[in-house]
Amino acid sequence: MTKVAIMTDSNSGISMEQAKEMGCFMLNMPIIIDQKTYIENEDIDTDFFYDSQSKDANVTSSQPSIASVMGMWDEILKEYDEIVYIPMTSALSGSCQSAIVFSEEYNGKVQVVDNHRISVTQMLSVQDALYLKDKGYDAKQIKEILEQEAYDASIYITVDTLKYLEKGGRITPSVALLGSMLKIKPVLTIQGEKLDTCAKARGMKSAFKTMIEHLKEDYETRFKEYAQKGELAVGLAYTQMSEEDVAKWAEKLHEEFPGLPLYKAPLTMSIGCHIGPGGLGTGLIRIHKE
Repeated sequence: MTKVAIMTDSNSGISMEQAKEMGCFMLNMPIIIDQKTYIENEDIDTDFFYDSQSKDANVTSSQPSIASVMGMWDEILKEYDEIVYIPMTSALSGSCQSAIVFSEEYNGKVQVVDNHRISVTQMLSVQDALYLKDKGYDAKQIKEILEQEAYDASIYITVDTLKYLEKGGRITPSVALLGSMLKIKPVLTIQGEKLDTCAKARGMKSAFKTMIEHLKEDYETRFKEYAQKGELAVGLAYTQMSEEDVAKWAEKLHEEFPGLPLYKAPLTMSIGCHIGPGGLGTGLIRIHKE
């Protein structure tokens, strides 16, 4: 039987401890602050990251180096026959496409999955890959299944401040100023591809209500069949938020979707670069029932 390793990156929101418990490998992503490169889970934490943001440091995400990606593959292949690598969506970073190019040197032993996921949805793709591996699927088969199911997820995100959307050029300074004065919270969505605006709300509670309305519409339409078969989960993601607030939003999600398993994870620093602290994300994700 082929021995398959499952690998992902830290954009999944999976901690190093969780990765060890799950039995997957983790590539930690680089973050650049004032031209100095840090590595997630190694020499930077969220407190330092968001503190740097608040002090108007130049904070950006970056692709992992060729050496770090291929070096990890080489080490894994000393023990495993094949690798399924699940990086963050190609729509938000070039790291996935770069990995696909790198993998061509491995004669099919490394299968890079572009299933348009990030954060909780990416984490659940890793869980599905581990499940499929245990069922005896090889790396190519796992890649094909995950990519076929790529769009079986729906994500909505809102922000606590418009500052970083303005800084990233996603909104103009005048829109940011007016929005801040009126306490307007944009509701953004990721439907497999890039981050887009889908609604506006006054205040965080209203934004959360708007996200729930969109999720319920998705639940009753495109995800209804999966819900009936027990193949649907609800997710919660966030940037630098207190445990009390995370628990509060999780409880509200559980009340709205009581029959669904609930998964939580911090939004990655790569997303945090664009939305800042206090961001909140919700989503529905198809999962393999077992």
